[in-house]
Amino acid sequence: MSTPGKPRILAIANQKGGVGKTTTAINLATALVAVGETVLLVDLDPQGNASTGLGLFAADRSVTTYDVLMGERRLEAAVKETGIPGLSLAPGGVDLAGAEVELIDADRRHYRLADALADYVRTGDPVSYVVIDCPPSLSLLTVNALAAADAVIIPLQCEFFALEGLSQIMRTIDTVRARINPKLELQGVVLTMHDRRNNLSAQVEEDVRAHLKDKVYKTVIPRNVRISEAPSFGKPALLYDLKCPGSQAYIGLASEVIQRERAKKEAA
Repeated sequence: MSTPGKPRILAIANQKGGVGKTTTAINLATALVAVGETVLLVDLDPQGNASTGLGLFAADRSVTTYDVLMGERRLEAAVKETGIPGLSLAPGGVDLAGAEVELIDADRRHYRLADALADYVRTGDPVSYVVIDCPPSLSLLTVNALAAADAVIIPLQCEFFALEGLSQIMRTIDTVRARINPKLELQGVVLTMHDRRNNLSAQVEEDVRAHLKDKVYKTVIPRNVRISEAPSFGKPALLYDLKCPGSQAYIGLASEVIQRERAKKEAA
């Protein structure tokens, strides 16, 4: 478990939509809680799907991450309990769509989330992990997430253009590391929507593993109807159907994430 008061901050990022990014954020956060961690999930996506997927609908989001980024409210005011012990949520919402324009001339515009999280760590309830769900774009919102994060997890759909999209997010990580956040690293790439009956899935997996080697998690998230159904019930897949292959895969991913964090700490 991470040191109390010093959470590890993980950004779930990919500029492509439909790759399982929000699904990964929700279910990884839930799986980390299931193995004994405490987690704050930060929803930075204007679509607010991570919030909806945890049962918090738009009418119940009086304070969102937009208010936090604009400096109008502290992060502590936005955080809500989810009904899952150990998992709290800072909800997102449609107002985030305008944040990029509104922040363009603001002081510390790249560090608004980092500053808010640093304040929260000092004054809020202690957590061992912060998981940030980024929007599907390389926007100022994503840069805020990468500026705040210790590491990035990239969900990668097993499709034809996977490696092309991967190169874009990798370049962004390198740029942020060079100019804004020197501690930022790639925690790993998780292959999502994998269909073992499909030769293309196997080929993409082979190519990505050959390219990135041990940066690719051993755990692969399968294409699974129960994962797709869960958000409409406002539940993570792990609560909707713990025994389904998708839920079991996310538990495996959480174990790998913790192992990598542990190995990094021991090597330091």
